Amino acid sequence: MSMPPERAAFYLSCLRADSERFAEVARLGLAADVPACPGWTVEDVVRHLATVYLHKVEILRLGALPDPWPPEFGDRDLLDLYDEARASVVTALEQAGTDLTTWTFSPYDSTSAFWYRRMALETAVHRVDIEQAHGVPTPIDSELAVDGIDEILTLMLGGPWWAEGDTKYPVDATIRITTEGRSWTIRLDATSATVTPGSDGDVDAEVFGDPNEIYLWLWGRGKLNLTQAAGDDQAVEAFRSRMAETTT
Repeated sequence: MSMPPERAAFYLSCLRADSERFAEVARLGLAADVPACPGWTVEDVVRHLATVYLHKVEILRLGALPDPWPPEFGDRDLLDLYDEARASVVTALEQAGTDLTTWTFSPYDSTSAFWYRRMALETAVHRVDIEQAHGVPTPIDSELAVDGIDEILTLMLGGPWWAEGDTKYPVDATIRITTEGRSWTIRLDATSATVTPGSDGDVDAEVFGDPNEIYLWLWGRGKLNLTQAAGDDQAVEAFRSRMAETTT
């Protein structure tokens, strides 16, 4: 999927800034518990993100999933490993450009452009994770958060994952998400999640407000303010439970 150069530069800028902030916060302490990831500490999130970065470096190098994976890191200092990994993934993306054919988990995009967006968003969410662990949260860039809402709805939720009805939450409702002048209308049932850009048609409930807050709520990193929803509260709660299945 073709990506304008200015969009690629935006994602790389966000990735650099958030990965640097992540490193800064991680150095406040690795033992702190991460509220959004029960059972995980900051150390676990640092190891996870470093491994994710190195995984994408290999995917971009091979054009396929690396096997075997993951590698053994031995006695490497974790923060040093993370710093190397974040530098490596930026370099790998820059060298690949945005038109390289490679493996992705998207049924819609099999180019390296996919990983520009995904790595920027992955980093932003995990940066929030460890900021929450240390009580020093900062907002996600608003433009990136809006883009992240689009990704989590159209790809994570709206992908072809539900045909077998493999859900504990067979929601039968239509939900709308609205922020920063954009809307997504989501029609849910047990075997599908159809996401349509725009605000046409009736809905059972609508969630609206600040893009950072909505994005974090969709990822289970924040609570929804009651003033940010209208309509059927039970439908909103069931929708969020379906999102949790999508993002685990």
